[in-house]
Amino acid sequence: MEAQLLFAVFAGIGLLLFLILRLKLQAFLALLLSAIFVGVLSGLPTESVLQSVTDGIGGTLGFVATVVGLGSLFGALLEHSGGAQAIAQYLLKKFGIKNAPWSIMLTGFFVAIPVFFDVAFIILIPLIYALQRSTKKSLLLYALPLLAGLAVTHAFIPPTPGPIAVADILNANLGWVILFGFITGIPTAAIAGPFFAKRIAKRIHIEAPEEIEEEKESFANAPKPATILLIIFLPILLIVLNTVLSSPLGARIGISETFLDIIQLLGHPFTALILANLIAWYILGVRRNVSKEKLLEISTKALYPAGVIILLTGAGGAFKQILIDTGVGEMIANALQSDYFPPVIFSFILAALVRIMQGSSTVAMITAAGITAPLVVQNNLNDMKLAILVIAIAAGASIFSHVNDSGFWLVKQYLGLTEKQTFKSWSILTSLIACIGLVVSTLLWYVV
Repeated sequence: MEAQLLFAVFAGIGLLLFLILRLKLQAFLALLLSAIFVGVLSGLPTESVLQSVTDGIGGTLGFVATVVGLGSLFGALLEHSGGAQAIAQYLLKKFGIKNAPWSIMLTGFFVAIPVFFDVAFIILIPLIYALQRSTKKSLLLYALPLLAGLAVTHAFIPPTPGPIAVADILNANLGWVILFGFITGIPTAAIAGPFFAKRIAKRIHIEAPEEIEEEKESFANAPKPATILLIIFLPILLIVLNTVLSSPLGARIGISETFLDIIQLLGHPFTALILANLIAWYILGVRRNVSKEKLLEISTKALYPAGVIILLTGAGGAFKQILIDTGVGEMIANALQSDYFPPVIFSFILAALVRIMQGSSTVAMITAAGITAPLVVQNNLNDMKLAILVIAIAAGASIFSHVNDSGFWLVKQYLGLTEKQTFKSWSILTSLIACIGLVVSTLLWYVV
């Protein structure tokens, strides 16, 4: 029976990769087909297989769809307001040209919290071009810190879709995920960004493309950077505050039940993001004389890319539920109960393998989370360790972006790199993010 279950899970992963890599099937459909395939091959009755798929999708989407949707609306308002450029210009002014890589890294780190990675990169790339033309140094000196900041936040810090999806599949507390995401993300972005950029920029000199005169949107009426940062961090602070005060630490402080109830209401991810959206809608929209029709158009368009992430996550939830219901997950969990091979290492390796083979970090995160979920049940992990597992999976899913990843070609195109130069810069940067993330998450695993 164990041999049959083991064969089923490996065959299912093989089928998933075949459908995505060879047949170029959409990952949502590929995950669903693989989940059903594993269930049938494991010997589950057909009715039970379909019920597991239904339960997995429904149980996952109730939370993820809401948070990803609200996060997308929030990011679209920030993007339209010119807030990203305002933050970048403010930090450049404070840090100075000499420390521009650090200010650009911080800009990417903050902006990617509400804005999708590729959108944020395209918004900010003109600023990187301008810096290169001004200093005549390699474009990589400024572009790589930006990419590091964007990639780290995109991978580690909710409400970005990847960690939201993994946190929900593993039933991890979002507050702890955010906290450990910052603890892991800051040193990771620093090493993979400014430190690595300074080294590689001496070897590869890239110049910005020639400036083209074209109509540019005026950001004279853009909101103040402090306002943007406050709006970005409001939901994060509320969620973390709720987590901390709802823990045993809150009981020791002696907070009144009424105050705790208010914090738990405002600090729930749904409420916190709704509040942030309402504030952004007014400050970044209405107060800047953006028409209600335009705000509705911005909000509607923002939900289109969110739909893909939401469906992918639902299919990942189905895959997870099949592994639990067939008993495959429990078998893997029993085999891996060892101090020499803790779940944090297993989940990283799994995510890294899927990422390298098929390219999408989101698919890698969701697949690894689905297979890791039974380990959580078997080991009865606490909230902090669950959050660390989310970070480890996110780190593994960030490793070695190459030709099967759309991000590889996005970076190559906008920076004007050859394939070889993209491997030496962007691919190494993503591998640094993964390795540093693994080191920090492993240390945290044994500390907490």
